[in-house]
Amino acid sequence: MYDVALLIERQLNELDADQIIALHEGLDDTVRYHLLLPVESSTAILSSSMSALGTGQIVPISEPDTLEDVQDEIVKAGQSELDASAALIRARKQDVSAKLTEQDPIEALVALVKESGSNEVIILTEPHVVREFLHLDWTSRARRVLDVPSVHLLEHVPFDAQR
Repeated sequence: MYDVALLIERQLNELDADQIIALHEGLDDTVRYHLLLPVESSTAILSSSMSALGTGQIVPISEPDTLEDVQDEIVKAGQSELDASAALIRARKQDVSAKLTEQDPIEALVALVKESGSNEVIILTEPHVVREFLHLDWTSRARRVLDVPSVHLLEHVPFDAQR
């Protein structure tokens, strides 16, 4: 069995799933993918929204009664994205597990790699130019703490356009 830990920033689309599977075509072993999707805590979102008030950036939230309601909405939306992403991998006849986390993404990834015995890590994100330049992005952080090959792919972008 060849295990691949997959840290995703948002829901995969058809292109993402096809490209991920294509990376492992021709392997003699069966591949098992382990999806990990981090979700923010309601207090972190509220805090960042409050600090962004001066800049006009507000995270829209429906009318919840409590922070627990906000957190429930966040988890529900995250679980929906995770389930849809796992379904795309399964539709390509691949074995997949899926996990939602409220933990720091890299800490959760390290735990997943240890738990699953992953042979490699793939991190799919939107472009984060400043974070990448300063090596504060998920991939740079993961490479500093993991002893397995780590690949960074841009979400929803064909391989040819990522060069």
